[in-house]
Parts: sequence; C-alpha cells; structure tokens
Amino acid sequence: MLKLKKETVSDSLVIIPTYNEKENIEKIIHKVFSLKKDFHVLIVDDNSPDGTANIVASLQSQYADRLFLLNRTEKQGLGTAYIAAFNWALGHSYQFIFEMDADFSHNPEDLVHLYAACAHDGADLSVGSRYCNGVNVVNWPMNRILLSYFASKYVRFITGLKVQDSTAGFVCYTRKVLEKIDLSQIKFRGYAFQIEMKFKAWKHGFSIIEVPIIFTERKEGSSKMSKKIIGEAVFGVIHMKIASWFTSSK
Repeated sequence: MLKLKKETVSDSLVIIPTYNEKENIEKIIHKVFSLKKDFHVLIVDDNSPDGTANIVASLQSQYADRLFLLNRTEKQGLGTAYIAAFNWALGHSYQFIFEMDADFSHNPEDLVHLYAACAHDGADLSVGSRYCNGVNVVNWPMNRILLSYFASKYVRFITGLKVQDSTAGFVCYTRKVLEKIDLSQIKFRGYAFQIEMKFKAWKHGFSIIEVPIIFTERKEGSSKMSKKIIGEAVFGVIHMKIASWFTSSK
C-alpha cells in the first residue's frame, strides 16, 4: 500500500474521464498520488458496466479529501464529461485544472511539467504535445499516426490556431481560462472538444505553451476512437471557424 501524504490541500485538480477502465484506473490513481507535487483527482465515470466507478469508490477512504468521483448515468461523450468536471472544479478553489486519460497513454509524471509551464513559465494553458518536437508517439500504427498528425495540420490551416497538437487531450488550464470561456456554449462532444477548447482560449488571447511529451498507446482496455468522432472533428472545425466570424470572443 502506498504511503499517504499528510497534505490534502492542493491548487491542482487532475480530471480523468472513464468508461470501462477497470484494468487501468487503480494504477493510474496510485501513480498520480505518488508524485512529489500534490494533486487532487476527480474521476468522471459514465456508468461503466465493468465497475470502474466501484473501484474508485473503494479507494476514496485511502485517499480521503483528495480523490473524488462524479458518477454520470450514461455515456454522454468526452466533451460533456469534461464540462461537468470543469464546473465541479470551478465550484472549488483549484487554480490549475488538468485533463488526462486513464490508460497511461499520458505519463502522469508529465503533470509536473504541465503545471510548471502555467505556474512558473507564464502560460494560461499548457498542452502535452506529441508534435511540437518531432513525432513522439509509441506503438501506434502508421495510419493512425498520419491521421492524428495531419488532423492537427488541418486544424491549423482552417483556424489559424498556433498549436502543433490541437487534438491533444493532456492539458493544464489555469482557472481564469475556464472562467472566461462560456462552457455552456461548447458544441462538441467527442475529441473535437479538445480542438474547440484550445481554439476558444486562443481567441480570447490566452497564452498557450506546448510541452513535449511521449504518447504511448494503451496496453490494457480498448480505444474509444470511432469514425463518428473523426467526422465530428473534420466537419466541425470548419463550422467552428465560420461561427467565430460572427461571434465576439471578448
């Protein structure tokens, strides 16, 4: 059993959305809490049939006042899970709010680098980037690497967003970014949500720093990527850019 830290006050909340992550969830929680920097964790579970939420609930007594669980009644999409979590975070005192996957494709140790970019280097939003320093992806087939890489190129071309990895889901937001963006107006439910949030932050004039990471394909559990999610991103980006011409970002 991991030794508990005495300090339970943190300025940082790591949000991890889950759906059928029983193979990974306990390990990822233990890993985050083993870091030298104190993070709190909020799991947002979409009623996983495999009992993911039950595993989280069983760990809450071990990590009292640091591990939180938001149960939702059904699978409603990644974007809505994060919006619910952002609103929860804003109802508390957190100054740095992180997005991270449960499957270890994001290395929890990189949380401290994303934190440093915002807390010490002046970023309003830091992005764990696969593409700001070459292509840093492990165990993906070439067709998926090309799809992801050129998706970000496509987003930059259509929107002008100056981010190399616009679809990245490993992110740190400062509180003021989430307070400024009208979360009720975020349209996308799938991975295009990640693009929309970065685009909105950029349009508001917030500074974005990309932090190089190595992304590793999951070893356990199954990917949630689908053709529908890809289609939302491809066509949604065009609609998002056009809509931005007619709405104020200030």
